[in-house]
Amino acid sequence: MINRYHIFVEGRVQGVGFRGFCMSHALEHGLTGSVRNLENGLVEIFIQGEEADCKKFLLDVQKGDRFIRVDNISVKKTAVDPKEKKFRYEFGGWGW
Repeated sequence: MINRYHIFVEGRVQGVGFRGFCMSHALEHGLTGSVRNLENGLVEIFIQGEEADCKKFLLDVQKGDRFIRVDNISVKKTAVDPKEKKFRYEFGGWGW
């Protein structure tokens, strides 16, 4: 069953390669969606795919890496977007 989640992540998640980290793991798990920095320091993520793959992605995100530190993550189920076909890395947050 395909699910879609709207996620906000806070911690040391901007300026440390977090968006690329998310894209890499989304592609690894066959997910579609997007990731972008927000001006308030949070990162916003949408993921869509099979439930098991979404859970694996969320575990990867929570773990981070040696540069990334996730302090809090908010996950909300949302409506599936049938037109979405890939995972996008979006620029934003710092006026790019």
